[in-house]
Amino acid sequence: MRKKKYKIVIDTNVFISALKSRKGASFKLLFDVPRRKYEQNISSTLIFEYESVAKRESGNISMSDSQIDAILDMICKISTKCEIFFLWRPYLKDPKDDFILELAIESHSEIIVTYNKDDFIGVDKFGIKVLTPKEFLKKIGEI
Repeated sequence: MRKKKYKIVIDTNVFISALKSRKGASFKLLFDVPRRKYEQNISSTLIFEYESVAKRESGNISMSDSQIDAILDMICKISTKCEIFFLWRPYLKDPKDDFILELAIESHSEIIVTYNKDDFIGVDKFGIKVLTPKEFLKKIGEI
């Protein structure tokens, strides 16, 4: 029997955490877990957010802009791209997170992976769960 491939959206804080350390659940999720276990959904807004925050934090990440660009290119290549046609704003307590919810809804994602679970209170109304990277890795049997 084939295991379910989860459709997920990875919040920016998880992406930045993966760039900062190779030891944590974020790094394992983005770079070690076989993609047959999940489908990462992205939008141009999310990729621009990843890029903006990563380059702003480049001193804490110890990566050059070109290395960050290469990782973003890899994510774009292996992820499912979605266009957002309907806005759900304002919905979340932090309006800057609404685009993550909109992407999750548009892509039919079941899970938002984030370290800021409290920022996504109420998304269960859309059938979306909010998990930390470690919780998601446990769910898919990677830890």
